[in-house]
Amino acid sequence: MSGSPKAPVERDQIYQWVQNLLNPETREQSLAELSKKRELVPDLAPLLWHSFGTISALLQEIIAIYPLISPPQLTAQQSNSVCNALALLQCVASHHDTRSYFLQANIPLFLYPFLHTTSKVRQFEYLRLTSLGVVGALVKPDDKEVIQFLLNTEIIPLLLRIMEHGSELSKTVATFILQKILLDDHGLAYICYTFERFKSVTSVLQTMVDSLVREPSARLLKHVVRCYLRLTDNPRAKEALNRTLMPAQLKDGTILQMVGEDSSTKRWIQMLQRNLSNAPKSSQPQPQQF
Repeated sequence: MSGSPKAPVERDQIYQWVQNLLNPETREQSLAELSKKRELVPDLAPLLWHSFGTISALLQEIIAIYPLISPPQLTAQQSNSVCNALALLQCVASHHDTRSYFLQANIPLFLYPFLHTTSKVRQFEYLRLTSLGVVGALVKPDDKEVIQFLLNTEIIPLLLRIMEHGSELSKTVATFILQKILLDDHGLAYICYTFERFKSVTSVLQTMVDSLVREPSARLLKHVVRCYLRLTDNPRAKEALNRTLMPAQLKDGTILQMVGEDSSTKRWIQMLQRNLSNAPKSSQPQPQQF
């Protein structure tokens, strides 16, 4: 019985923290507390979205550090605070009742300046990774509205740059997002619409395979393989991969040594090899004919 009043008190505390986001002097502490509690409050996303001024306060926190991006002057404390704001936006992005509102307000675009950063210091890596987490939360439920929104933005080149130059964890999240885009029919058609788009994706994937041979990561390899397998669902892409653009390590199966006990990745590699063996043989077309 002694624990029964606890829930209402906790609820009141959540309300107070949300209210405190509107005050710049209490915002940082409230961001930290709400970020820690976000998974314990199932309706936090609607509460944040529908509370007066809350989303604006989160966006103010994000916009305030734009001047610190270039040249890079972001401190660890500033990075931590804005990442707490991003964590709350991820909560809004992942909730089925607020995801559509989140897109309609173009909120993902406020994160793109962070994805543009290239500094390798920890606070910038944390900022990129948390921003990727918001986009990852958007694509996770296989929502066509989300994919269409992303395709109308510059997300593909941003993902490709992170996949090529980011940390292993950032590469993994960025490749997961690309995989989810490819698994959507519109996403696959978009990437395979021109040879240039297709080649820009496969060039980065090739670089990643070469890097994975030197520095193995089964988790990252899983997403890379799934991207290649999905590309073979497009006839022109499959033909181009079979001619010259498929990494030898995947084509001959030597990459299997890295897979370990992951049965799904093994199965995808086998499906990929089978798809390529069934690809029609033809002379190589010019890029503009892709």
